[in-house]
Amino acid sequence: MTTTNSATFSLKVLFVSGIIICSMLFATSACSKKTSSSNSSGGTTPPPANTPIPNINYWITNGDQSLLLQKQTVALSIDPNSNTYPFIDVDSTQTFQTIDGFGFTLTGGSAYVIDQMSAGTKAALLTELFGNGSTSIGISYLRISIGASDMTASVFSYDDMPAGQIDTNLNNFSLAPDTTDLIPLLKQILLINPSIKIIATPWSAPLWMKDNDSSIGGSLLSSYYNVYAQYFVKYIQQMKALGITIDAITPQNEPLNPGNNPSLYMVATDQANFIKNSLGPAFQAAGISTKIIVYDHNCDQPGYPTTILSDATASAFVNGSAFHLYAGDISALSQVHNSYPDKQLYFTEQYTASTGNFGGDLQWHLKNVVIGSTRNWSRNALEWNLANDASYGPHTVGGCSTCKGAVTISGSVTSRNVGYYIIAHASKFVPAGSVRIASNITGNLQNVAFMTPNGQKVLIVENDGQAQAGFNIRANGKWVTTVLQGGSVGTYVW
Repeated sequence: MTTTNSATFSLKVLFVSGIIICSMLFATSACSKKTSSSNSSGGTTPPPANTPIPNINYWITNGDQSLLLQKQTVALSIDPNSNTYPFIDVDSTQTFQTIDGFGFTLTGGSAYVIDQMSAGTKAALLTELFGNGSTSIGISYLRISIGASDMTASVFSYDDMPAGQIDTNLNNFSLAPDTTDLIPLLKQILLINPSIKIIATPWSAPLWMKDNDSSIGGSLLSSYYNVYAQYFVKYIQQMKALGITIDAITPQNEPLNPGNNPSLYMVATDQANFIKNSLGPAFQAAGISTKIIVYDHNCDQPGYPTTILSDATASAFVNGSAFHLYAGDISALSQVHNSYPDKQLYFTEQYTASTGNFGGDLQWHLKNVVIGSTRNWSRNALEWNLANDASYGPHTVGGCSTCKGAVTISGSVTSRNVGYYIIAHASKFVPAGSVRIASNITGNLQNVAFMTPNGQKVLIVENDGQAQAGFNIRANGKWVTTVLQGGSVGTYVW
């Protein structure tokens, strides 16, 4: 983990002398009539026919927590007169990337605290998180660690050896450390959502493969590249034998962050060599179709994945690149996409901190992680830890002690934190197989739009300002008018 750059925002009440902003702006609005004008998005004047978007439903979360993913019962309509609010135009004729899903990392620590719940309480929570019913949020993508992450109680790999001993034939390889909590929990999740996608990544290779014999830092010895490739092969095959399909792997979590526990330092040229000479050929020989996704680190180093993608031999084995946003700008994904448009983009981690503020985190993460990553070609958007206890554990010695899970579990009591709502505003409404469609950003109204496999349109809007904002949503010449408080997010479905 690296330090978060979530901003803290204070919410202020907007007082505008002499102007009344009517709630939801019904057609029977008592607001003053406005003269026709072009909108700030550059669109045309609203059509003269007052034709509202039919059957539009919407859910709101406010930064002050007065509404939490709450479906609104007040129907949206249109102002019968043209108004000066900006238009967000949703255009389903312009399509972009397919969406693989939204979700979290199911760390070993997450699995442990969820597994401590009573059977009935655990089943209810898993249905809420992974189901597709009206009270569920439909998580459709999970990240898991290959061996321990820093949000596991202790450090382990699947082939640990006594000091001074090696196991080049991987005779000692075993998934046993994860057979108590993680693997059984994954099986329960797959019963709820059999099509959930899983990406797996190691925080470290087994210590005997490293040049420093430590769980912290160090590099993978090139003499063990082929052995480590077989380590991945065994992992994927044995998980498959247990009924768990690994859709994708990355060779290393945060390869430029050697200070975590566990961690491993792997520069771009080393990752390219490992993929082209060992990992890719090993997958090919074993008939493994699991995607290889490179990098899995911050947006400030787009040259890392492009170094690998510029190597034709390595690139042939690579599906795409994964990013975090503890440094850099989310537009780095588009930079990589523009250079290698045939390769996919993924957003795999961002944490919210115990020291954070609900409203500030809601704004920053919706703007950058959910909206920002998908507007910049990502096929998914993942927050970090799914669950932890009230002390933000378990974690390794030296692991993240301030990472806040999407849910906090204290015995039989579950608290839903800001990360839950950040992801739920997308995962509940945008299933895997949806396609991003065009929408324009105007002013502080950050947004992204999708078309689902059943033809519904979904628009996620985050008001990145402090003041309440009125705006129009328009699609196919039909439109409605609505408002969002400063720092609030709405998901609109029709």
